[in-house]
Amino acid sequence: AMHGGIFAPLMAELAADFTLYAVDLPGHGHSRESALALDPDAMCGALRGRVPAGALWLGARTQMDLATLMRWTFFPNPNHVINSNIPDVNLGWVGAFWQVLQTLIIFFGVTHGFNGLRVVIEDYVSSIAIQRVLRALLLVLWIAVMAIAFYIVFTS
Repeated sequence: AMHGGIFAPLMAELAADFTLYAVDLPGHGHSRESALALDPDAMCGALRGRVPAGALWLGARTQMDLATLMRWTFFPNPNHVINSNIPDVNLGWVGAFWQVLQTLIIFFGVTHGFNGLRVVIEDYVSSIAIQRVLRALLLVLWIAVMAIAFYIVFTS
């Protein structure tokens, strides 16, 4: 079974013209109890003998809410471990205090960065009209970045 079934409708269409292989990697989908190590070399070695050379590989991260997808897309964690017996250390960081602290850090960091961009615009753009347009664009971008960041902090 495919991870999340996201490609099921597409596979139905492609199966008429192509030979398809649906693979669940260890730790995903229905293969959570796989004895295969979560090691890219081991996984590729196990798949290499089963999939023809020159096959086209497709995949996606699924079964995530938007905030989690954005966090894993923009801030990947190379130390992420699935199916371990190590206690979850994140549980102590989800309280209101830490969310407020994260919000303050994001607010000051993003505001500092966008203020730096504003200073660069005022130093290098001589036209007052273009400066106003660029400052308005910066404001819109700042609001969008802050909204996305706050959404991630308070929903993940």
